[in-house]
Amino acid sequence: MTYLHLIDPIALQSPPLELLGRTFQPAVHWYGVMYLLAFVAAWFLGSRRVRAGRLPGVTTDAFGDLMFYGMLGVVLGGRIGYVLFYAFGDLAADPLLLFKVWDGGMSFHGGLLGVLAAAWWWARSQRLHFFDVMDFVAPIVPLGLGFGRIGNWIGGELWGRPTGEGWGVVFVSALPPQLQALDPASLRAEFHAGMLAPFARHPSQLYQAFLEGVVLFCALWWFSSRPRSRYVVGGMFAVLYGVFRFIVEFVREPDAQLGYLAFGWLTMGQLLSLPLVAFGLYLLWRSRTAPTLLPVPAGEAGAPGVDRAAP
Repeated sequence: MTYLHLIDPIALQSPPLELLGRTFQPAVHWYGVMYLLAFVAAWFLGSRRVRAGRLPGVTTDAFGDLMFYGMLGVVLGGRIGYVLFYAFGDLAADPLLLFKVWDGGMSFHGGLLGVLAAAWWWARSQRLHFFDVMDFVAPIVPLGLGFGRIGNWIGGELWGRPTGEGWGVVFVSALPPQLQALDPASLRAEFHAGMLAPFARHPSQLYQAFLEGVVLFCALWWFSSRPRSRYVVGGMFAVLYGVFRFIVEFVREPDAQLGYLAFGWLTMGQLLSLPLVAFGLYLLWRSRTAPTLLPVPAGEAGAPGVDRAAP
């Protein structure tokens, strides 16, 4: 069974507007809506954990600061990471590439580094242990990752490899140029005639949305519902995400400008996931003898921001 992907990436679009002699037509893209939903979900879940005292001494206002810094970390780190990891060769020819966010291109691993930097800065200002903050943040991240992958799906980007089995999704942006030039009605006619079946691909964005979004969220939210020793929740996030990403990369089309890096199958996404898994395993190892930060619900007595080892 195949599906023709003809989803309009624009959620809302205004009528043409005249300004300074030029015509503009502002639009809201679904990808932007997914980013908004990601931050709303993180705010809702994080506020709930704050009220439950999962990071003692931290107020809702302070958490708002963390969200703001984290948002900057995602955007700046994601863009810088994409250029460094996936388009570094183009940077010398076009130094402004780093700022051309409208051309697309965000890296999860770069965004993760940006969030880590933002969280480190915030933790220092709050006099909190950095990895207590990481353990607090880890469960509220996966839903945002899932929304981001749904945005990739709607936009018809980052598609999977050909299935070769007569099933999958036909992404217009992955078709040969002569087919991409066809209007939607002609594409549907070609599709129903069976002419596009050989171009069916894995909907790898949906695989990632399920694994990185739904499965990772359920696992971390359940596991972190009880106090755990320092490092273990963040370590689980790193290991699970790295493993999920490594697996899905086997059916995801490698970046055209990079291709396979080695062995005829290793992609940049897999290469970047290996140190993430290794770091996660290291955190899990450290958690064996680490203290546990016990929750202090809002309004109860307790020493804010102090690690108290569970008996």
